[in-house]
Amino acid sequence: MIIIEDNFNIKLNYKTYLALGSFDGLHMGHMGLINKTIELSKLNNVKSMVCTFKNHPLSVINKAKAPKLIMDNDTKLKLLESLKVDVVNLVTFNNVYMKISPEDFIINMVKHYNVQGIIVGFNYRFGFKNTGDIKLLKKYSSKLGFELHVINSVTYDNEVVSSSRIRGLIQDGKISEANNMLLKPFMLKGTVVRGKQLGRKLGFPTANLHCDESFILPRYGVYYTIAEYNNRFYKGMTSVGLNPTVQLKAKTIFIETYILDFNKNIYGEGLKLYFIKRMRDEFKFNSLEELTEQLINDKIFIENEKLENFTANC
Repeated sequence: MIIIEDNFNIKLNYKTYLALGSFDGLHMGHMGLINKTIELSKLNNVKSMVCTFKNHPLSVINKAKAPKLIMDNDTKLKLLESLKVDVVNLVTFNNVYMKISPEDFIINMVKHYNVQGIIVGFNYRFGFKNTGDIKLLKKYSSKLGFELHVINSVTYDNEVVSSSRIRGLIQDGKISEANNMLLKPFMLKGTVVRGKQLGRKLGFPTANLHCDESFILPRYGVYYTIAEYNNRFYKGMTSVGLNPTVQLKAKTIFIETYILDFNKNIYGEGLKLYFIKRMRDEFKFNSLEELTEQLINDKIFIENEKLENFTANC
């Protein structure tokens, strides 16, 4: 797969069918666009291309309103490659790009990327202040001679699949439901840092994950997770929250994972956590003995889960 980062500065010397969208967290709603783009490109013996953003537009337009991210670009690119997309363009959304008129946006797309066809979702908006719409794309498809394919919405449980819906489910702790719509289970990654090491004293040493704050966190609670370290997968139980049993004053959010069948020192190293299932709420226990008893029960629950069901799809 060819990866470019271009804001209308280069011209491709090959023809493309182009899927346009923000693709914020690849989900089943995006598959119609991507599959149609690949299908048309193969039929016409040209390259399939996805054009999306390297950064969320709201991070420039109004940072206070920018949504928390669901998926990082590395994961997104690997998924697009696995789907057999030929070319991906990661556009840097900035003040110059923001001011491009909808008309110039279309003209530049066709001119710079040798576009034979454009594929968009039913509610796609583009250009300065999102004033461009499907009607304008239809007008310019006739004017500039490219095909236009508009993909209808996809529903799950009688509701439209969207990144905002998935984001809400994650925030509500409904991980299983969110994962049913995502192409890959919701994942957080970061660096393992030192914590209070209380878990070690209780017989449950944890890896404390420091994550990029721009990414969404699931609702406080304990989750069955899959930890990926050095391309190997391990069962884990992850607590997201404030550690109310032992934390008295500070309101630091902890992401702590007890990794089963794992005894390596990985401070300062990278770790990925795939959230599979929410097990329970975060509790304030009356004693460390009560906490330990609950952790034992949590571990038993996770031991009965099948790791193979996850790794087979990874």
